[in-house]
Amino acid sequence: MTDKKNKKMTRWKKILIYVFAILLAMFIILIIARGFYLYKLEKTNEQVEKIHNTKLSFKDVIGENLPPDPGVDADKTIAGIDSNKNGIRDDVELAIFKEYPDSAKTRAALLQYALALQMEFTQPIVNKEIVTTIIEDNESRALKCIWSISLRDDMDKFTKETEQNENFVKQRQINT
Repeated sequence: MTDKKNKKMTRWKKILIYVFAILLAMFIILIIARGFYLYKLEKTNEQVEKIHNTKLSFKDVIGENLPPDPGVDADKTIAGIDSNKNGIRDDVELAIFKEYPDSAKTRAALLQYALALQMEFTQPIVNKEIVTTIIEDNESRALKCIWSISLRDDMDKFTKETEQNENFVKQRQINT
């Protein structure tokens, strides 16, 4: 009878050891998965912070930081050339200054929109939160700037002007 009891005890010990081993393995897998999640979350937060901190400076709007003409090199890549490191393609920035030399308000709005479009092409896409931040925060803010430079007393004229301004930047930004 004791031999039978010992066999039963050993079987229960084995079962407990297996259960403990399975629980330990699941805990280790959970720790590893959590590490990957936290790493991804950190990268997302870094990119979102970078997006929020990217802003035009007054020097960019008044033309103090104008880049040299990139020439044919402007369209070699989708991102283009940004020699003055303000987040806007040099060819687009120069086209805005050429078209609107006397209106800092219009330049500011169009440069803001060009910056938002450039971010859509150049920001690393880690997850949907970054895409949402770029589009909802930057592009919508930039579009509000474009809308603010047109008068709303005539809605047809307002719509036409805002579309012209958006298309002016888009045609130069998305031309490769």
